[in-house]
Amino acid sequence: MRLIIGIIVIFASVLGGYTMMGGKVLVLFQPYEFLVILGAAAGAFVIGNTGPVLKQCLGIFSTLFKGPKYNKEAYIELLGLQFSLFKLVQAKGILALEPHIESPDTSTIFAKFPKFAANHHAVEFTCDYLRMVTLGSNNVHEMDALMDEELETHHQENERVVAAIQALADGTPALGIVAAVLGVINTMGSISEPPAVLGHMIGGALVGTFFGVFIAYGFFGPMAQSLKNIYESEAKYLMSLKVGLLAHISGQVPVMAIEFARKGLMSEVRPTFAEIDQATADLTAAN
Repeated sequence: MRLIIGIIVIFASVLGGYTMMGGKVLVLFQPYEFLVILGAAAGAFVIGNTGPVLKQCLGIFSTLFKGPKYNKEAYIELLGLQFSLFKLVQAKGILALEPHIESPDTSTIFAKFPKFAANHHAVEFTCDYLRMVTLGSNNVHEMDALMDEELETHHQENERVVAAIQALADGTPALGIVAAVLGVINTMGSISEPPAVLGHMIGGALVGTFFGVFIAYGFFGPMAQSLKNIYESEAKYLMSLKVGLLAHISGQVPVMAIEFARKGLMSEVRPTFAEIDQATADLTAAN
């Protein structure tokens, strides 16, 4: 909804202001100028990015429309999951985790937390590090460094997409100038035409500059920023998971481990202590 509203406001403001000053909207329809700009931008985009980045970019419109996945309810669920896992270890020992981390798809604990279970990065992250613990690795500092390395790699993979879209935004205005120059060259080749015809051709050429700047700063730039915010939200989700796991590995009791994980969250999505206390009490009662 936020994306749709933004697009409507952009078009309404630009085209509305243009028509109010007496401009004719049909003059802005220059398909050959659009072909030059968008075609060259697409070609440059393919040249400048690797196959995995191009493949990842195919899903960005779905990502932008959905927006950040993690609200307060998602974090309550995440902290509840961690509490359930840590409580199981406290009650039955670390080896009780094996059925859940070896087959997360059939885990009765993961099934209670569908948003978490649908996030394959979070599930894999959790299972991998708890598996290391079951195998005897309990050095907090080494685990911390390894987690940071994995999270940084995940961040870099997402940042490549943001950088690709931002590069598109940075280059499109220049491609608009290219289209405009080609339009002027075409106009100069028709210099013997009447002034009305030349005026129409020059106006069409200038549309190239307008269109390049318009889509760069009206769409591609904001898209890159929106993607960055969405990916940072996902990074914060995994960071909260990391903090909770490390607190557990260091020997904190379940309620304190999830408190560590809660403290690093953004204020707009951070559950209160009372909300988490109630959620964990409900989980304990259900079990």
